[in-house]
Amino acid sequence: MALRQDIERIDPAAILAETDPDKKRQQMQYLARQCRVDVWDTIYDLQTGHWGGASSAAELLAVLYFHMLNVRTEEPRWPGRDRLVLSKGHASCMYYAMLANRGFFPLSRLCTFRRLHSDLQGHPCMVKLPCVDMSTGSLGHGLSVGLGMAMAAQALKARYRTFVIVGDGCLNEGQTWEAIMAGAKFRPHRLVLMVDYNKVQLDGPSEAIMPMDPLAEKLKAFGWNTAPRLYDGHRVGEILQSWEWIQTQEAGPVAVVYQTHKGHGISFTSDQSRWHGCPIDRESYVRGRAELIQALKNTEAES
Repeated sequence: MALRQDIERIDPAAILAETDPDKKRQQMQYLARQCRVDVWDTIYDLQTGHWGGASSAAELLAVLYFHMLNVRTEEPRWPGRDRLVLSKGHASCMYYAMLANRGFFPLSRLCTFRRLHSDLQGHPCMVKLPCVDMSTGSLGHGLSVGLGMAMAAQALKARYRTFVIVGDGCLNEGQTWEAIMAGAKFRPHRLVLMVDYNKVQLDGPSEAIMPMDPLAEKLKAFGWNTAPRLYDGHRVGEILQSWEWIQTQEAGPVAVVYQTHKGHGISFTSDQSRWHGCPIDRESYVRGRAELIQALKNTEAES
């Protein structure tokens, strides 16, 4: 496989250099949608990967890597960097697409996704990729690891933040709630929990498997400094608003819930558990790609 050349690609360096907030917001929205096209293409070409959870995290990852995270591409293990733990490691293809656009490795390497001996494993591997802060995929341990990173920063009086992205499946795991309780006890003030709350899992709707609502109220009851509102995780402008709130908080740890949709960007994959990780057939690929391309073209009109 090779990256398709039929879409107009945005220059990632231009996003990082942009000083106009409205233009940068639009650019990050475009990048998220561009990465959806690349991920859809990759999963179709290789007939493996998790489209549903990858697509729901696109905007969150775009804003993290192009606005929120303090990182150095030339020094991925820089001690002062912000940490990101993608607890829902099955969203790896979108994670890799964003890492590549940020400059950690060439975007062309997406064609090695999930191949034997590839650095781009089906779930992120910190041994193979220095820009990955934690190997994940076994749902539930991401927040525990992030808590440890944040507590280390607190003990060292370091200024870096630790961000942890969890999904519905992570929130079904007891270990996640143990970490939530421990976070309330030790209170690392630069730990940020970001919930990609798409409400669908491998086997069906979260409401049928293990209801989590009212989630924000539960996190608050467990002692976390929880955002007073839910944010639309597919609108870059709302994610930026949540970042403004995060930066004003002195008490930690902090939790933010983002309302998202599994399989977002394609009408027939949105909110459908079937598209958690199934291979993409030719007819679905063509139909879905047409919708993703149209969304890409609509980005400027939505500004």
